[in-house]
Amino acid sequence: MGLLSEIDSYFSRDPAARSRLEVALCYPGFHAILFYRLTHCLWKWNLRFLARWLSYIARLLTGVEIHPGATIGKRLFIDHGYGVVIGETATIGDDVTIYHGVTLGGTSSEKELRHPQVGNNVIIGSGAQLLGPIKVGEGARIGSNAVVVKDVDAKATMVGVPARKVTKKKKQEAFDAYAATAEMEDPRQKAIDALQKELHTLRKRVGELEEQSRGIEETAEQWSTDQK
Repeated sequence: MGLLSEIDSYFSRDPAARSRLEVALCYPGFHAILFYRLTHCLWKWNLRFLARWLSYIARLLTGVEIHPGATIGKRLFIDHGYGVVIGETATIGDDVTIYHGVTLGGTSSEKELRHPQVGNNVIIGSGAQLLGPIKVGEGARIGSNAVVVKDVDAKATMVGVPARKVTKKKKQEAFDAYAATAEMEDPRQKAIDALQKELHTLRKRVGELEEQSRGIEETAEQWSTDQK
C-alpha cells in the first residue's frame, strides 16, 4: 500500500504520467527513492559502508544523490531528477516536490545539523540551492534557481539570488509546477517600477519647465530689442 501510494502521488503532480507501470519503470526519481528507503534502513542498522556504496550505485543509475542519513517523509516526488543532491542531515516532510538540479546542501564542516529542514507540501523549483540548517515552512514555494540561505515562512514564495519573498496576484494554486509563475509580484520590482514611473514624470516636468524658461528668455530678449 505504501509503495502504491508513492506511485499514485506522481499522477497529481506530473500530467505526463500515464500508468503505474510507467512510473515504476521510467521515472528515475522514483528509483532514487526506492534506493534511499533501502540505504536509510542500512544506515540505521549501522551498516554504513554498505549504505553509502548502494547510494553511490543509485547515483550512477539515476543521477540523484541522496545521503542515506537524510530523513525523508512520504510521497517525495523528484521530477526529472538529474543533479539533485540531498545532504546527510537534511529533513524532508511529506508530499514534497523537487525538480532537477536542486541542492539541499550544508555550509559547515562540523558533524552537526548542517542541511535544510523542509516541511510538508513544499515545492522546490529546478536549480534551486537551499544551503545550511535553514527551516522551510510547510507549503512554501522555492522558485527555480533561487539561492535560499535564511529560514522560509510557511506558504511563502521565494525567488532570486539571494532568495526574497514575493506575492501572487491570484490565489495560490494547490500545485505550482517549478514553484514560479508569471502571476507573481516582487515587492522590490514594484518599488523599482514606481521609481521609474516617478522619474519619467519628473523628467517630463523638467522638460516643460525648461521650455517655459526658454520662452521667457526669448520674450525678454525681444522686449530688450524693442526698447532699443
